[in-house]
Amino acid sequence: MYKILGIVFFILLCNCTSESFNTQEELWVYLREKDNGYLFDKSVNGYDFSVLYKPTDLLVQQELNTNYSQEDVEKLRNKYRKYIYFTLSMSRNNKELLSSTPKNRQEFGAMVNNLAFGMGEKVHVYTAKKDTLELLDYVYPRMYGMSKSTDMLFVYPRDENYLQDKYLNITVGDLGTYTGEVKFKIPTQKIKNEPKINF
Repeated sequence: MYKILGIVFFILLCNCTSESFNTQEELWVYLREKDNGYLFDKSVNGYDFSVLYKPTDLLVQQELNTNYSQEDVEKLRNKYRKYIYFTLSMSRNNKELLSSTPKNRQEFGAMVNNLAFGMGEKVHVYTAKKDTLELLDYVYPRMYGMSKSTDMLFVYPRDENYLQDKYLNITVGDLGTYTGEVKFKIPTQKIKNEPKINF
């Protein structure tokens, strides 16, 4: 009886413990392994979509200088852990949307406008109870055909009430791709126990 309880406790402990890595490169490898539950992808009508949850420590790493202290790390963790970050990637034939989708100048202009200013109306994150998370910001870096995909970073508040549900739903509206709405389900447990870097 006690042996079984011990095994159950050990399994629960393992499931609640965050993974940790010595470098951001190791963390990126882990995140990109689909079995680990941080990368989700779909192909619809010739277009490839993927959503990647971006853990706090990757943003911390970007801001640290070479002579940092543990106090610097914790200060940045406190700054960034107030939010959750998702990277959305979209491509067609291993090309950015602007390089592969518009058929004329008018369609090109409409897509540029959507990507630069309209993604708040196209991408939504909500709970199973249909509570919608407020989009705080998104970043769309223009790559001018130099990338294999259109990549954007979306920022939402980390509200523990929203993380009580088992999943967060992410929907991506049609951007003139005739793919309809593309939907992803992200397990909230993965966000709550996000992997870390050993700074």
